[in-house]
Amino acid sequence: MNAAFPPHDPGHVPVMLAEVMDYLAPRDGGRYVDGTFGGGGYARAILASCACQLWGIDRDPAAIARGQALAHTCTAPDGTPRLHLLHGGFAGMAALLAEAGVARVDGIVLDLGVSSYQIDQAERGFSFRMDGPLDMRMGDTGPTAADVVNTLPEDELADIIYHYGEERLSRRVARAIVAARAEAPLLRTTQLADVVRSVVRPDRSGIDPATRTFQGLRIHVNDELGQIRRVLEEAPRLLAPGGRLVVVSFHSLEDRLVKQAMALAAGRTPAPSRHDPRAMTQRAGPTGFRLLTGRPIRPGEEETRRNPRARSARLRALECIAPLPLPESDPAG
Repeated sequence: MNAAFPPHDPGHVPVMLAEVMDYLAPRDGGRYVDGTFGGGGYARAILASCACQLWGIDRDPAAIARGQALAHTCTAPDGTPRLHLLHGGFAGMAALLAEAGVARVDGIVLDLGVSSYQIDQAERGFSFRMDGPLDMRMGDTGPTAADVVNTLPEDELADIIYHYGEERLSRRVARAIVAARAEAPLLRTTQLADVVRSVVRPDRSGIDPATRTFQGLRIHVNDELGQIRRVLEEAPRLLAPGGRLVVVSFHSLEDRLVKQAMALAAGRTPAPSRHDPRAMTQRAGPTGFRLLTGRPIRPGEEETRRNPRARSARLRALECIAPLPLPESDPAG
């Protein structure tokens, strides 16, 4: 490993880092994928822990640009790079790795939350606490949140906010948005946040009334749940025997998809309700995977105190026992 490996960036706090490393268990000679490179927190720790290779994937060009500094300093003793950056969404992981000449890997980590860099940059439009353009795109293509709130019919807006934001007052919020945009286009984050706060009162949780609406719009703009479904179909097939998939999610919509996908991969059929005693116990035939986490792992009190963003995090992990055929977009291996 490179003696000049850059120290941890104090401005970026990877969530549940110790737990991720424990379940991923990186080893010398291994090949790993950080499917949500972001600020490089997990990648940095993995590369520092052993003499391995890592492919970092992100659809945000800014994340790839930031990672170049780490890539230049993280080299093997013979000078060859150990960190390889791939620009694209994690839903296309198999194709991205195939283009890089990679078939099977020994571990994949996914952090499904919004990058702290994106939240903290007002110009990205993710935060209702800072004034910025109403953008919310994780990449640099496609419709913005402003496009959505200023053009979609009231019923469609309400459905997005209800299903993706889990906001029970979604129809009231959508009605207020349509009324506000009739006066002037909603182009700034603070504009939208004020509209939501005008019709949704704070509750006992202390969560800002705009939180759920912003979550719903962000998920819609980035097709987050569709992206998650696709990567959860592909990622297990990329694992070599003994390889592990470690996923950190941040709300119930994400965690439900992860739980179901891992259960099915491990040959278990999730019951329709968590109150059903058969839940996660039925076998669904031969399988090449085993669950490493029966229940989701949660962050400790100390971490949530230091990093409030970690409070809703849930970690689940899966291990490959016998590999499945590679996805069609991957090279034969």
